[in-house]
Parts: sequence; structure tokens; C-alpha cells
Amino acid sequence: MSRFPWRSLLVGGCVLSATLGAGCTQSVSNSSLQRTADSRPAPDSTEAVESIEQTIPAEPGLVTPPTPVQLTSFKAPEQEAIWSSFRGPTGMGTSETKGFPLAWSLTENIAWRADLPGPGASSPIVFGDRIYITAYSGFFVPGEEGSKENLTRHLIALKRADGSLIWEQKVKARLPEEDRIRDHGFAASTPAADADGVVVFFGKTGVIAFNHAGNEVWRREVGDKTHGWGSSASPVFYKDLVFINASVESESLFALDRKTGEVKWQQKKIREAWNTPVLVRAESGRLELVVATQGKILAFNPDTGEPLWNCDTDITWYMVPSVVAADGVVFSLGGRSGIAGLAVRAGGSGDVTDANRLWTSKKGCNVPSPIYLDKHLYWMHQDLGVAYCAKADTGEIVYEERIARSQVYASALLADGKIYYLTRDGKTYVVAAKPKFEQLALNDMSDRNDRNNIFNASPAVDGSRLLIRNDKHLYCIGK
Repeated sequence: MSRFPWRSLLVGGCVLSATLGAGCTQSVSNSSLQRTADSRPAPDSTEAVESIEQTIPAEPGLVTPPTPVQLTSFKAPEQEAIWSSFRGPTGMGTSETKGFPLAWSLTENIAWRADLPGPGASSPIVFGDRIYITAYSGFFVPGEEGSKENLTRHLIALKRADGSLIWEQKVKARLPEEDRIRDHGFAASTPAADADGVVVFFGKTGVIAFNHAGNEVWRREVGDKTHGWGSSASPVFYKDLVFINASVESESLFALDRKTGEVKWQQKKIREAWNTPVLVRAESGRLELVVATQGKILAFNPDTGEPLWNCDTDITWYMVPSVVAADGVVFSLGGRSGIAGLAVRAGGSGDVTDANRLWTSKKGCNVPSPIYLDKHLYWMHQDLGVAYCAKADTGEIVYEERIARSQVYASALLADGKIYYLTRDGKTYVVAAKPKFEQLALNDMSDRNDRNNIFNASPAVDGSRLLIRNDKHLYCIGK
């Protein structure tokens, strides 16, 4: 079985290792080149090793079983080793870890770099000693010829320590698909991981669960529709459920059984919603599942799917940013013109527009999700390159500073008293997380020789290091 050319670069050291083809591993030191007839990544000598034969009964042509590999035994995560879903444990893009890097470039402060088999707008996630990330290949790859029949999604497991490949799983697309996906491509949904394994959402192709050895456990289709903007919502775990916003595929919100993929509940009329649902706790202590749709914010009982409340947004556009929440209040941004942001108090019943909507604003953004910190909201406009800070209680703008000259699709990250804004051309603006604007750093990873190498994904946290992916590489930034 052919494999993509895999390389892992240890910038801080001397070793570059690469799986160049089936049965060929290349190790490069400063002055020598060695090849062995072993395609398996070498395990660390300090880790226990077990041989796992990957034998997956699968429908022909849909799943390519990974080749038999020798895997390091999976290690349960410590708290700092969990960034296991889109925007981290809370789904709101914040980390309590200290010691994050301030400055880096393509040649500075890079712990390692791993090549990817294709582009993607999904973020990497961290669980235990693994990093998981998705990509796509075979069709609509910038600069390459391809066909829909060859469209393939990839789920890749890497070692946190050095970015080396543990296993790769390939999933053929369920056709027909779109002729093109504007900007984002066919791998925009971030995986989610727990002790049982990893769940991915590949739009019309379905929701697929894998264990940590790379074996497919179950698969569930959640609709047949496609869209020119593709799919982007990511799986969310809660108790023994997986929430899937399948607005594109069936205008539905699903709760699937985590163990089997069985549908536990389904809510329809989830229209024009590209955002990932967020679990919000109301002041009463009630937990609510909140998703922003065209014209309304909706809240559901996460256990049963029962509708709890809805609130008019007065935003007339589709909704891409995920909500954030604090102190029982939900904050939502979206749209390209007119009303673009609002706040609504959670915990109500029925239509709460008059009773619980606190404010609306014409300042917002259409793609990136915001950050909440200390009674303030922070975000970057996707087209204008303007960084905003607003008071959370009133929506009043505290500052708006034009700092970027490129589009911003990645959601903001808050860590170590700093906010990280990543542009599509690879520049990260580091801003002090406070109501007075202060730019701390500008870190440039752009490549003027490769305009197709785009940064669409949101940064992720790996301990005190950052993970940033573009369409060709995953970078681990830090010491």
C-alpha cells in the first residue's frame, strides 16, 4: 500500500527522519544518510512497546487499513496533555498553562516540524502522548491535479515528543461531493479524543470513531447534503454522547452514542450553522448545549435534546463563529453587515429575546471565534485585520486596532496572559490580554515562494508549546 512521503524535522537537534515509501525509512544526521527496510517509526527506548496488527473489516474502497506497525503503548494523559477537541477543553480557546513562547519564525524556536499528506483547516488536538490531525488529498488540492474519485480524508496520529508518525488512517469520500470548496477544503472539522479513541467528522462521508490503535470502531452518516463552503463543525464529547452539528448535511443537531454511534437524539431546523456547539452553564447551574444558527441562538438539554430557549440575533447571515460564555451569559458573533454581535443570558425558557437579550452590536466578525477574559471580549475581524476589545456587559468597544494585512480564519487563542491571532498567510500577532491594546510580538511563518501554503486552522496547545498547522506542515513551537 502506498504511503505519503512522511518527514519529521527536529530543528533543535540533528535528526531528520522520513518514511519515504512502503518499507523504506530514512534517517538523516548532519553528515550521514542511513536507510533501513523498516517502515515502522522507532519507539523511544523508555516506552513500553506492543505490536498491534491492524486488521479492520471495512467496506471495500472506503477505508484503507493502516499497515501493520509497531506502536508505542498509549499513555493516559496528564492534565497538561489534554487539548482534546476544537478550542480546547471548554471549547472557548483558553489555556491555564504558563511559559508559552513569545517569538518564533520558520528557523527559530521550532521544536519539530511534520509534513502532512494534504491541506486542511482542522486544528490539531492533543491527548496523552499523541497528537491527532486530519487532512485531505486526491482532489481540489492547490497546485495539484486530481479527481473526485480520488478524494481521501486522512486521520494521522503523531508522537508529541518529536512529531514522528505512529499511524495514518485513510477514508475515501462518499460521492458525489462538491466540485470545489471555497477556501477551506474538505478537512475543516477538528477531531475529538478521549480515553476510548478519536472521533472525526467528514461531512457527508460521516462521523467515524477510531480507537487509539487506528482501528475503525463505528461509522454513522448524518445526512447527504453538501455545500460550497463545506463542513466545519467539530465533534463535542459529553458523558456517553458525541454532539455533531450537521447543519450542512441535514440541518440537524445529533447526539450519538459514544460507544456505538447510535443516534440518541436529533433536533432539526439547525440552519446555516457552521459553528461547533458549546456546553454552557447557566447561573442556576443547569447545563445547556448552545449553537448559533441563522437568525437565532438555540439552547438544548444535552442529555435529552429538549429545546430550552431561543433568542433572536438580528444577524441576517449564516453563523460561523462558535459562542463563548461566562457567568451565565452567552456571547455570539457573526455576519458580514448589520448586527454582528450580541449577548444573551442563559437559563431561560422559550423565546427569551425580550427578557434575556442584553445587547447587540454592529461590531463583530464572520469567521473566527472570540475570547472572553475578565469581563471583556477579544476578537479579530476576518477581512479587515482589526483586533477588537469590547466590554462584555454592554458590548461597548474598548479598542479597535488595525494590525493585520491578511485575512484571519483561525480563532483566537488565550494563553499565559497573551492572545494569539494567526493570519492566513502565516503571521501570528501576539497581543497582551488586557483592555489596553499592546502588541507584544509579530511572528512570521509565511513563505513567499509558496502562495498555496495557507494557514486556516486555529492554533492548539501542547503543554507549554503551540501547535500551528498550514496546508503542508504541522509545527510544534517552543522548547
